[in-house]
Amino acid sequence: MINKICIIGVGLIGGSFAAGLKQSGQIKSIIGFGRNEENLIKAKSLNVIDDYSLDIAITLKGVDMVLIATPVNSFTSVLEMIKPHIDDSVIISDVGSTKGSVIAVAKEVFGEVPSRFIPAHPIAGKEKSGVEASDGELFNHKRVILTPEKNTNTKALEAVSKLWTILGAKVETMTHQKHDDLLAMTSHLPHMLAFGLMDYLVKSNPNACDYAAGGFKDFSRIASSDAVMWRDICLNNSADIVKHIQGYQQALDNLSGLIESNESDALEKLFSEAKTARDEWIKD
Repeated sequence: MINKICIIGVGLIGGSFAAGLKQSGQIKSIIGFGRNEENLIKAKSLNVIDDYSLDIAITLKGVDMVLIATPVNSFTSVLEMIKPHIDDSVIISDVGSTKGSVIAVAKEVFGEVPSRFIPAHPIAGKEKSGVEASDGELFNHKRVILTPEKNTNTKALEAVSKLWTILGAKVETMTHQKHDDLLAMTSHLPHMLAFGLMDYLVKSNPNACDYAAGGFKDFSRIASSDAVMWRDICLNNSADIVKHIQGYQQALDNLSGLIESNESDALEKLFSEAKTARDEWIKD
């Protein structure tokens, strides 16, 4: 049974996880840890966490679970930091957007992936970051993917799954390889397109955005996402992201060719099929 949880990195995702569990009333204590005391004070004042400490030994005393909600490039230092202060009974989980790199880091630090290490990725977020953007309802009706290994402790997996279910999430499991490939298509690639579009427009014409309407605002919204987090995602899932950028470039080349050749019927067919696919998707 999980009574006390430590959240390392009380930002949007870590804060929303904590806020939702506090609202549920099913966790006795949530303690935050981070290097920015001002942020932790704010998290406590917002009733996102019950308490905090800047001393990791104090923070981890008596915890049943640690949730790592920091950028994925920090995972080596975070796992090395917590390793001396936990035993095999403590569940470790995360909310990172890449899973293969997280598993590799766990093997590096512990020698093998601990049986009670449960990699997780909630497919939810906002373009705003920070604990002030925390939302206890953020994960309601959202997918959360768990990527257990062959040696994963069944009870630990069930416990983490239950926590996300409490938050209203739809929990499913898959291999970390499948996760990283799927998310490179559905999450990482769209962010690269939004960042790339903003970069292209600003460099081509700094005043172009002054003439953009609602469609551009909708498309470019996710370019407001946290730059450090997305830098780390690119560095930790580079092969899959590059593969799908190259695939999308081929799709653009095809579209460009149809436009250049005035292929009216083919253009209408492509747009119609894309519209139908999206209309079907948003019905769910």
